Amino acid sequence: MSLPKQVREWLIPLHEDQQTLAEAYAQMKAIALQQESIPLLVQLVENPKYDLPGIDIFSGATDLATHDYIHILLGRGVLPKDEAFVIGFTMGSTKQVGEWEEKLYGLFTKHFYPKNYRFSDEDFQIYKDAVRLGYISNCQPLNKVDYPSLAHLSIKEARGKIGIEADLLRAYYKIEARRYPESYESQRLIRSYP
Repeated sequence: MSLPKQVREWLIPLHEDQQTLAEAYAQMKAIALQQESIPLLVQLVENPKYDLPGIDIFSGATDLATHDYIHILLGRGVLPKDEAFVIGFTMGSTKQVGEWEEKLYGLFTKHFYPKNYRFSDEDFQIYKDAVRLGYISNCQPLNKVDYPSLAHLSIKEARGKIGIEADLLRAYYKIEARRYPESYESQRLIRSYP
């Protein structure tokens, strides 16, 4: 699937943290998918609206708006490795992901998701790395944050309020770039440093 250039290139790097969360979100909305364009299977797995009462199959499920805010705060674009990282870090931030949940999520994303939403082996490795990073991070569970109430803050201030450590992310992004030298989305994470 060929993505439009503005979607492929969309990224607010970690160091570009002075604009408000609302300004960044408005930029992202210009290129983001609408909820109704996401396949039902993906929504059933990732959107808490579809959880059975009292049963969370996958920790950290979010609606699309929350997911978009998390992309901004983690300094990730919207390409497959970016999606894998954002989902993994969000799940890890709940401190509730076990090995069976990680494997079950991998089963869905690698084999059952529609073709354009499937994770490659590399994408799934980034997801697993991100689960662990989210777990060791001192941030709040990212799926529980009231992002609209932070919209007036700069990205840097919002990260501080939530407890997202930019240094932790930056260190991992350097590792990711070394592991995947042919990956556009991994390489642009370090090329974007000032």
